[in-house]
Amino acid sequence: MYNKKHLQTIDRAIEKAKLLYDNCICCGHICNVNRNNNKIGRCKIFEDTNHIKTASHTLHFGEEPMLVGDNGSGTVFFSSCNLSCVFCQNHQISSDGIGEIIDIETLAEYFLDLEKQNALNINLVSATHVIYPVLKGLKIALEKGLNLPIVYNTNGYDTKELLDCLDGIIDIYLPDLKYVFDDKAFKYSRAENYFNVAINTIEIMKKQVGDLVVNDKGIAQSGIIIRHLILPNNESDSYDVLIELKERGFLKSTISLMSQYNPKFKALTFDNINRKITKKEYDDIVNYALDLGFENLLVQEMESSETYLPDFTREKPFQR
Repeated sequence: MYNKKHLQTIDRAIEKAKLLYDNCICCGHICNVNRNNNKIGRCKIFEDTNHIKTASHTLHFGEEPMLVGDNGSGTVFFSSCNLSCVFCQNHQISSDGIGEIIDIETLAEYFLDLEKQNALNINLVSATHVIYPVLKGLKIALEKGLNLPIVYNTNGYDTKELLDCLDGIIDIYLPDLKYVFDDKAFKYSRAENYFNVAINTIEIMKKQVGDLVVNDKGIAQSGIIIRHLILPNNESDSYDVLIELKERGFLKSTISLMSQYNPKFKALTFDNINRKITKKEYDDIVNYALDLGFENLLVQEMESSETYLPDFTREKPFQR
């Protein structure tokens, strides 16, 4: 089912992605550099478009329950990032450069190997800035029979042009909605106009795939899951995020309210986010979401702040 659908649209997706790279408009930074001519943009990617830098390909059990089930999500983590979040738990790959440069044929084998391990999906983690080679690798895997839902796991800073490439390719969108106010977005993530870009992104995603659909075993087949990481002292604008989502018609959508914040990387140098969130902070936001009428909330245990910290120097980064 998935294989046929994806094969019908992959060539068109690749053609559109190539055009995006001519004057790069993959993300909200709109660098306009010619990455098909090996120019370096905001994301600092310098590989040619037949190669890509990955940090991990593994079965991951720390995603939302409907993505992992008993088998795990087939995650591929791509190195570098188009944002600069001071609290990034994946800073070893987003900022420090951990990863291995591989060709697109090897990337295709990663996808196929995860399928052989009975992954429930292929989960593309932080692929915005490398979408062209990702799609080329995906085509090779599809032609060899890859037949799984494709998850696009993103910080939400994607353009409508990039999402147009992905229409028909992505089955499950997993975007962040990090902030509402631009001062916070720039202070903590160096992203200008973040909310306008991200909310437009999420609205387009929902139009493409609709709200979450699960099978009789509770496993996600298609749709959108919106993530919001709660920061201490409401530095993530959590109450305003929920109001905006309600006003834009997302009350029935699946919203993942994440308690896993841990002040790592550069976060300890910022007074308002240099600690974990409290149980009261988290519970107050969950209760506010319920009072607003959200029907499909996903919540985390407070222990998640330690559970989900990865170490990408290990072969299995999330293995405790």
